[in-house]
Amino acid sequence: MKIAYITSGAAGSFCGSCIHDNTLAAALIDLGHDALLIPTYTPIRTDETDVTSKRVFFGGINVYLQQKSRLFRWTPWFLDRLLDFRWLLNGVSRFAGSLRYDQLGALALSMLEGEHGNQRKELDKLTAWLEADFRPDVIQFTNLLIGGIAPRLKKTFGVPVLGMLQGDDVFLDALPPEYRRKAIDLMRRNDPTFDGYIVTSAAYADYMADYLKLDRHKMHVVYPGLNLKFHKKNERTKTEPPLAVGYFARMAPEKGFHVFCQAFRLLQQMPGVPRCVARASGYLGSGNQAYFEACKKDLVDFEYVDSPDAVSKNRFLESLDVFSVPAVFHEPKGLYVLEAWAHKLPVVQPRSGSFPELIERTGGGLLVEPENPAALAQAWKRLLEDPVERRELGEKGYAGLHAQFHAAAMAQQTLDVYRRYLR
Repeated sequence: MKIAYITSGAAGSFCGSCIHDNTLAAALIDLGHDALLIPTYTPIRTDETDVTSKRVFFGGINVYLQQKSRLFRWTPWFLDRLLDFRWLLNGVSRFAGSLRYDQLGALALSMLEGEHGNQRKELDKLTAWLEADFRPDVIQFTNLLIGGIAPRLKKTFGVPVLGMLQGDDVFLDALPPEYRRKAIDLMRRNDPTFDGYIVTSAAYADYMADYLKLDRHKMHVVYPGLNLKFHKKNERTKTEPPLAVGYFARMAPEKGFHVFCQAFRLLQQMPGVPRCVARASGYLGSGNQAYFEACKKDLVDFEYVDSPDAVSKNRFLESLDVFSVPAVFHEPKGLYVLEAWAHKLPVVQPRSGSFPELIERTGGGLLVEPENPAALAQAWKRLLEDPVERRELGEKGYAGLHAQFHAAAMAQQTLDVYRRYLR
């Protein structure tokens, strides 16, 4: 099967969706399929082997210039290619965070307009390239914010076109209300082009069906999975205190880093708690630097560990005893929970988003009331005081990961969805 898998780069940051898409494409290739992962805007950033195509379409510089000036909507294609080099797109990615959301909103609306938007020339390039070099059997969009180009591709190739829902609401919620309303209207207008949607949890499917007013019956749940060769469990050598409570995700408000810090302050005030430290790691962008500093201000026994690759991430996770990312939004995937289980860590997560499904399917952790630092601290205390329960929960998570949440299972379930529409 030839699968054109169209994803969005995250401006140089580590992005759970990028990592998920790369893992899925690699697993499809391992199963013998011709899966082509096509990045848009910028190259993706992943701590595993990058399987994306060498060429970036809808390059961020060209897309921005075409939005701002009519001149760049008519420049020759060979000149545009000079602005699509990976090294250049990576270089300017660090400035993307300085764009205001009203600017990003106008660009998002134009992209959702597809061939009627300001980036029609970029759509012509992608269509011509696919016609000449690939001609897919299935086209998969990894988010609906780039779904405006789906009608042209559906008309050109006449193959099943599917969308994926794995976090579109985070961007939409950050837009000014008038842009958000228009963007959702355009996403609904593009909906008939999509034969179906793949969603990374049932809770998120329910939420987004209501949020976007889409048909829930078109949504198929395929849980995320890890490429386990990049997440190998080593035998732990730490035997002495302090114990470590850990966080691994973006340092961002929606991931609940502030809740994590508040809970650790409360934990330190509880009598009888074993000596412990808080360790955090994950992508820290310039736009969240002030937030990060405010969260950890005056926090005692706290350490931030930079983990830019798989080796350092595994080393960081091996240093922990309990794991939590108390996200405050509707988390669609929870990849970091799977990564914790790869190291036999018990997790404590909010009873929201995808977390109840993951934990109920494995038994690998505890659920607490969302956005409640006191409940989180109390659950940490329980596990820190009970090494037997810590070990049992970690073992259950590890077993469940290897039975259900690995890359090959994710790829096979995705293929089952594709075959339904190919028939």
